[in-house]
Amino acid sequence: MRNEYLDQVQEQQQRLEVDLKARKMASPMSVPAQAAGMAPRRRGGMGAPPPPEMPGGNAVDVRVTGFWRWKNVVVPPNAYVVHTRRGHDKPLHIGLGVSFRFNPAIDSFLVVPGAMQTILINAHCICRELQGLLVQGYVQWIIEDFATAYKKLDFTDVDDPMRVVNVQLREQAEAAIKDKVATMSIDAVLSDKQPIIEELTARIRQVAEGGGGSDKGLGLRIVTVQIKEAVVSSARLWESLQKPFRAERERVARLAGLETEEAISRRELQVKQERERSHLETEGELSQLRAHKDAEAYDRKQAEELRRQQREEEAARTLAVERQQSALHTAELHKARLAVETELAQLKHEAQAAQRKREAQASLEVLEAERTAGNKQKRFELELLEARQHILNGLSPANVQSRLVELLPTIAEKMPQPQELRSFSIGTGAGIQEGQALTSLVAQMMALVKALRPEAEVAPAKLPAPPPPERPAP
Repeated sequence: MRNEYLDQVQEQQQRLEVDLKARKMASPMSVPAQAAGMAPRRRGGMGAPPPPEMPGGNAVDVRVTGFWRWKNVVVPPNAYVVHTRRGHDKPLHIGLGVSFRFNPAIDSFLVVPGAMQTILINAHCICRELQGLLVQGYVQWIIEDFATAYKKLDFTDVDDPMRVVNVQLREQAEAAIKDKVATMSIDAVLSDKQPIIEELTARIRQVAEGGGGSDKGLGLRIVTVQIKEAVVSSARLWESLQKPFRAERERVARLAGLETEEAISRRELQVKQERERSHLETEGELSQLRAHKDAEAYDRKQAEELRRQQREEEAARTLAVERQQSALHTAELHKARLAVETELAQLKHEAQAAQRKREAQASLEVLEAERTAGNKQKRFELELLEARQHILNGLSPANVQSRLVELLPTIAEKMPQPQELRSFSIGTGAGIQEGQALTSLVAQMMALVKALRPEAEVAPAKLPAPPPPERPAP
């Protein structure tokens, strides 16, 4: 039967031997010198300087500037560097982030990262019960004394200068973990990892930092050591280890379930009894409450009917009183209205009497003004007639006759026209008749004037009066 565990150990051993060998290549320092020697030269001087070169495969970003034998090495501030020269027993430059001039023909330098490193550990261990365990952890370390570290450790790997150191520390850590786990039971390993951490820390620090006295160890400092996990390799063993706990947990859970069911049953019975009791008590209380409510409702109904009857009687009495008061108020209003109407009629009569009085006074004033105006007019007419009569009395008969002759057409127009005309001719000829007729007419008029003259001497002659002046409107 094939031993799988032995095969796994042998495979890990072979891989370890490969990892412990640093991957090296031709020194990059000789390449620039050869390239500089092979570079074509220009006329009258040296060839053009080659571009800045980077050391092949270095994990640290180091810049090399200049050409041929006059170069400069620029180191990042977080990297350690050691610079040596042929013929010098001590380094020319050593420290963190130190840049320097570099001659490829006689100089050499080594650059190492100064950052903290983390080593992951997967240790396949055998405990005291001869059972396989996988212990997982990690170790973090940094370079504390680079002057000691570069002498004792291998940083020549071109791809990762820290790889070989990490492999060495990981192997030492796995060995320490296996030694400690071999003395512990599987239960102790799974339940308490602090003894493994203490043992691993002590051994790693003894190797990296050194013990007492002048021994400085490897020039490293261990930052922290932690165990993350411990896993049983056999699945059947892991299941067996879990069975007691699971069985105990299942027993406790089953007992708790039974207790819970019993408690629930008892509680359900109690709740059912309390529910029935509460239901009966509630029914009784509800019956009493219904009876009480019915009695209160009946009392309220009777009280409400009585109150309504009283309110109706009070409303009827109030309505009668209000009607009586309204009738009295109406009578008082009617009486007051009559008094107001009487007073208004009296005031209206007085106003009408005053108006008639004012109108009578205005009429009297108008009549008086008209009478005064008439009297003035008559007085003026009399004065005018008197003046005319005085003028007429002062006229001579000749003037009267001439005036009469002037008025004859007017008098003739106003005299009534005769209904018939009878003429008597005295004489023989027509001319004589016309002359006689005119003579007789003049004689008649003279006789009329003579007859009227004695009266004109007593009273003034009546001449046509001028039109009266217009009266002013009252």
